[in-house]
Amino acid sequence: MSKAIGIDLGTTYSAVSVMNETGKTEILDNQDGDKLTPSVVFFQSFDGKDEPLVGIQAKNLAAMQPENVVQYVKRQMGDPNWRFDSLNDISYSAEEISAIILRRLKDGAENALGEEVTDAVITVPAYFDDARRTATKQAGEMAGLNVLRVLNEPTAAALAYGVQNSKKETVLVYDLGGGTFDVTLMKIEDGNFNVLGTDGDRNLGGFDFDNALAMLISEKMEANGAKDVIIDPNFAGKLREQSEAAKRALTTVDKTNVFLDYNGKAYKINITREEFEKATTSLVERTQEILEDVINEAGVDWSEIDHVLLVGGSTRMPMIQRTLEQSLGRTIQYSINPDEAVAIGAAIQATLESLKNGDYVSEEVSKIAAQIKVSDVTSQALGVIATSSETGKEINSVIIPRNAKVPSKYTELFSTSVANQKSVNIQVTQGDDEDPVFVTIIGECELELPGNWAKGSTIKITFHYDIDQTVFVEVHDEYDKLIGQFEVERAANMNKQDLLISSRKIKELSID
Repeated sequence: MSKAIGIDLGTTYSAVSVMNETGKTEILDNQDGDKLTPSVVFFQSFDGKDEPLVGIQAKNLAAMQPENVVQYVKRQMGDPNWRFDSLNDISYSAEEISAIILRRLKDGAENALGEEVTDAVITVPAYFDDARRTATKQAGEMAGLNVLRVLNEPTAAALAYGVQNSKKETVLVYDLGGGTFDVTLMKIEDGNFNVLGTDGDRNLGGFDFDNALAMLISEKMEANGAKDVIIDPNFAGKLREQSEAAKRALTTVDKTNVFLDYNGKAYKINITREEFEKATTSLVERTQEILEDVINEAGVDWSEIDHVLLVGGSTRMPMIQRTLEQSLGRTIQYSINPDEAVAIGAAIQATLESLKNGDYVSEEVSKIAAQIKVSDVTSQALGVIATSSETGKEINSVIIPRNAKVPSKYTELFSTSVANQKSVNIQVTQGDDEDPVFVTIIGECELELPGNWAKGSTIKITFHYDIDQTVFVEVHDEYDKLIGQFEVERAANMNKQDLLISSRKIKELSID
């Protein structure tokens, strides 16, 4: 039986980990001999066929041929309208691009382990909604993987830390990656990982700090005579490349120089850490607002937080650590590798899932697994569209609140709005705003109502929410007689036929 792997499918970098027979986890080298693989795809064309290039070589080509490169696709997951068209006029969805990256990661793992790999746990930001979680799982299936579980990234990082620490602690996971931001508060005790609350922003990460720095650099160039720098598409790749390099430099030094050639003229731009931090103040404040909301909603005081886990390469920026330390009132130390922790936690969870499936594991691994229990929460509220008895207008009625435990089962009572109502349309929503305009309908089903129902007759709607945050709905009458049941058909995701077609498409690609 081949080993189950853990995959951190990141916005900017990805990693693969596995737990060996002794219970130790390790990050696997990719085909280039590196621990981290840039989540970048460069589309080469040979004889009219696409041959995607994934990783460091693709990243190095991004500045020279930006029109043939896909980056930051994780931000597009679950968006049915997003497409990338290659030079051969072949269109790819976000799921398909992610599947190409996952294929490369799978091949690298097989090369490192010397055996076929099929089973995997893939991590996602805790704030990813239903559509994005499903899209990630579908991408894994397209890549030829049996996705055992879609696991929240902060939970994975906490696993990586907590398995080696038996102390009773309240832990704050602050996860600022290349493209997403998550905060998760949890209690860890004797192998029990109990999530108290989570929140985040799927469009906030190192990418946005790079953008702010690119704007600062372009303004300084224009002050020295350059024109239309920020809107020049041919210069965008070089500007982004140098902005990212400058950001990394400013992590360790107070000032750095950026050298750029633009329209035949050489520019030397001096950037200080103080200027960079001032330009990104609003981004840091956004992370703080989310952080404070999680702590307040959980009813926890800063003084009760025993440990802060910094996860994601963007947490290396001095201003992030400094801001957190001001709130916490003490120094924060890196207790886990921020680039590798999520993948390591995913490998631990992959081993747990293998054990549940009855796969063989060593005695040492079995002992470790027996001590671990993870209790997670929902990242989004779920409900239905209902008619208000007071106003007669449609409202969003929450059935499962955000940060409810998963797996979970919740029931709410509703009533028919007219006499002799023949059917009920169950529209499943995502979001906690009462106004339907500000929530997302993730699926719906029309159910017939048997017999003659009087106005105001009771309808019981029950949501079952499993560990992968898949929604199953049951509808009963007031006597608990089943009217109908259905699994939410996610409108934003591929159906089975589309998934099969895309899987064949990815399988036929030659990926380097």
